[in-house]
Amino acid sequence: MKKLLTILTLVISVNLYAQNDFNGLNTNLSNLFMTSDAKTRSISPENFTGEKGKGGMSKLGEGAASHAARDLGQGWKVSPFINIEAGQTYTLAEIDGSGSIQHIWMTPTGNWRFYIFRIYWDDEKEPSIEVPVGDFFGMGWGEYAHLNSLAICVNPGRAFNSYWQMPFRKKCKITMENIDVKPTRLYYQVDYVLTDVPEDAAYFHAQFRKPRPDRDKEAYTIVDNIKGKGQYVGTYMAWQVNNNGWWGEGEIKFFMDGDKKFPTICGTGAEDYFCGSYNFDRNGQYTEFSTAYTGLHQVIRPDGTYKSNTRFGLYRWHITDPVRFEKDLKITIQDLGWRSEGRYLRQESDIASVAYWYQTEPHNPFPELPSKDDLEVR
Repeated sequence: MKKLLTILTLVISVNLYAQNDFNGLNTNLSNLFMTSDAKTRSISPENFTGEKGKGGMSKLGEGAASHAARDLGQGWKVSPFINIEAGQTYTLAEIDGSGSIQHIWMTPTGNWRFYIFRIYWDDEKEPSIEVPVGDFFGMGWGEYAHLNSLAICVNPGRAFNSYWQMPFRKKCKITMENIDVKPTRLYYQVDYVLTDVPEDAAYFHAQFRKPRPDRDKEAYTIVDNIKGKGQYVGTYMAWQVNNNGWWGEGEIKFFMDGDKKFPTICGTGAEDYFCGSYNFDRNGQYTEFSTAYTGLHQVIRPDGTYKSNTRFGLYRWHITDPVRFEKDLKITIQDLGWRSEGRYLRQESDIASVAYWYQTEPHNPFPELPSKDDLEVR
């Protein structure tokens, strides 16, 4: 009997590996040994189209590093980066066919709030991803902090990495808009596969919010007006506290599939949602942490002169616990602290956020991004 159970377990496990592979779309340690007909490709300044056998072909005079390669010539890192001029929108990648983005790496210079990262699926007119590039990668304050998670990694000195799986059926277009007054240098690489995409695969979305502080509002809205079927998979928040004391008493609420006044899911506090406890406090100090699914990876402390407020970077990836919805979704979190006599305080924190989710298309148009002045980290 024990031998039979072992054989059945092995058969079931192998079948699960095969079902989870999605023809090369969903690769992980449990199915990495399996072969696939998916075709691996990569787009970078050394191969703008991702075509097979077309990498590193730039000649002297064609690539941005021609001067550095002048003694060596073609094949010697002639085109490792691009320059995006002020006011320019640059197409980083344009892919025809069906497949999935598996990894994006980039190292933007300058003010990360002033470079708007967008992705369009299947010739859509409105982007499914529209986020300042620093915020998309959990760096909303424009300062480096090590972030070590399954979905996003930010490594020294400013290496931004995304491992969100992003399937598409007809086309993928990735752009970067420079709204700054000066150019930026960008090294980047988009790794993807060309393969069939299953009918039940949804499209990846990411939306940025940064409203003005308003203590009269019941809660901060992370995202709303999502219409369709899908699953919510992540939150990033850049949170500046403008009062003394603990600031994270607010409850997160998920209103889904027709919920009105009261949500289906209601948390118990901000640090609880981000999987910490008791103010992230150890011996009277905020304690940074960065894990596979959640983190308080950044604490920017006042310096006694021009940095007058404490700033926090937090993320929560719903990778093993996606929040699934059938028709619609809205997510809010209360901006709540403490006042005297053990009473709650409605705060006026400066908050920016990114919501990450998968859904069926079409999606509702996103709210207009804030102006450049309102995007600026001040």
